[in-house]
Amino acid sequence: MLAMAMSAAVTVITPAFAGQTQDCGGVMLSTCPTPFDKMLPDAKDMLNWDQAARVIGFRNDYRNYAGDVFRHGQAAPFVQADKQLQDPTYSVNGKTYTLADYLKRENVTGMLVLKNGKIAYKYLGDGNTDHTLWTSRSVGKSVVSTLVGIAIKEGKIGSIDDLITVYEPELKGTAWEGVTLRQLIQHTSGVAWNEDYANPDSDFAHLTQCEANPGTYDCVRKIITGLKRAHPAGETWSYSSGGAWLMGDVLEKATGKPLAKYLEETIWQPYGMAQDGVWHSYQQGKHDVGAHGFNATLEDWGRFGEFVMSGGQLPDGKKILPENWLTQATDWNKAKNSVSAGHPDGIYGYQWWNNAVPVNAKNVTPAPSESLKGSMWALGIYGQVIMVNRAENLVIVQWSTWPQAEPDFSAQPLEASLMYSAIAQQLR
Repeated sequence: MLAMAMSAAVTVITPAFAGQTQDCGGVMLSTCPTPFDKMLPDAKDMLNWDQAARVIGFRNDYRNYAGDVFRHGQAAPFVQADKQLQDPTYSVNGKTYTLADYLKRENVTGMLVLKNGKIAYKYLGDGNTDHTLWTSRSVGKSVVSTLVGIAIKEGKIGSIDDLITVYEPELKGTAWEGVTLRQLIQHTSGVAWNEDYANPDSDFAHLTQCEANPGTYDCVRKIITGLKRAHPAGETWSYSSGGAWLMGDVLEKATGKPLAKYLEETIWQPYGMAQDGVWHSYQQGKHDVGAHGFNATLEDWGRFGEFVMSGGQLPDGKKILPENWLTQATDWNKAKNSVSAGHPDGIYGYQWWNNAVPVNAKNVTPAPSESLKGSMWALGIYGQVIMVNRAENLVIVQWSTWPQAEPDFSAQPLEASLMYSAIAQQLR
């Protein structure tokens, strides 16, 4: 167990809001998150937290780091689906697991299943509640990807094929020169980045140390601008939180607003999210991190999934995503390392994952042929998920504290794809 230290109050910049707010441990929100844990784990040790510390840290990310608030709109409450989820099962190597087994094996702390926009199943564990703000980790990348689509629709970004240097001319002469936004958002920039979560000297580990100290924005930008080129742009897929950070930075420069503000104005209020959220900020009121750091309630994670499911349609019928944006976002890139024997169509699009059951998986049920084909998965380390399947009109949200940040695909990621496929079958 890591030593737990009392967290200092974190100042959070809040957009203008007409409703009442409360002081929630230094964060002004319309409703204070619960539970309110008094002792928080040290942010600088995030990659080494034990399971107990991870639960507390993930639901208090909004307090452990400086952040910007995005205010909620007028929400319509979810209703219960006529057909409730019973006890779907899946099997691996001849052993069958129930939903209760799955929750334990995946260290699930929250799960929501929405069928046709209605709640077919909801679970909250480890003391989490409907007012818990859980951190997204890299699920935030998919939120940023969606905001990029909106910025293109609004004309704030000219084209997904624009060069990065159109928006950040100071990057001319660096490894990012000649890279397009499409290559950046698909993680095929060719710029070297070490994402190894277990290596204390990786680029990602250095980023987390920047986050735990003052001057975060300048610290991270120094890392990003100092990177070297490893491959020609567009040829090789290599997952990069550094590239995702830069995608968020480009979006903010194009819109003239921090991510939290742009999210609030385009989706959070117009779509009708129920509660305020907080986005991890590197410069309060100016810059929020594009790689992760989106914090919201379980049901609002689900509402975001429903927004994506709709193709970006607001309650008033207005479409705010470009036509066919989701088709483009899930046109899995065919660059080297994105294509494998298990996923011959590729595994990565516009910061969304293809987590279908591998076509070469053996001794599993549901079988690969019964997998949720065409699903788009927002995935974050330690098991954070928003899965959207438009063919089934199905959204699944999962909060977890996996023992490993990024386990082998044959472990928790495979079992998630099997369970979600079993859920889809039962709810048809």
